[in-house]
Amino acid sequence: MVEVLFDDIFRVEQLNPPEGKKAFDRVTRIEAKSERFDMFMHLDINSEIYPLQVGQKFALLLAPTLNPEGKADTGYYVPGNRESLADKFEYVMYGKLYRISEGSGRDKAEINISFGGLLMMLVGDPSHCNKFELDQRLYLLIRKV
Repeated sequence: MVEVLFDDIFRVEQLNPPEGKKAFDRVTRIEAKSERFDMFMHLDINSEIYPLQVGQKFALLLAPTLNPEGKADTGYYVPGNRESLADKFEYVMYGKLYRISEGSGRDKAEINISFGGLLMMLVGDPSHCNKFELDQRLYLLIRKV
């Protein structure tokens, strides 16, 4: 069974917030809040491929592999008849965790992941971020709910 590092439902609060610069025509920065773990997130997505609207909810999962048995993979997509964790989701990105930090008073933790230049910042309780490691390769999987 694959080890899921983070799994929650998010609600889109804002698109392209003023403090986030919109650098590309087909990229939207999403500001969202999670339901279960009360996490805050900024996420850049290709809005031409996967548009989201304010108020819309989506399930987000972070995992180190797409293999349902949890075996490590190369990070390359290989089409075929094998089962994949991605089969249950609509939008998938592969990236690298490049920063982990704790906020003042150790009440907040922040992780930053780059998916080939599309960035994600996840902020919240450090207990929900303790499975992550610096330079870790991760898959981000999203589906609308």
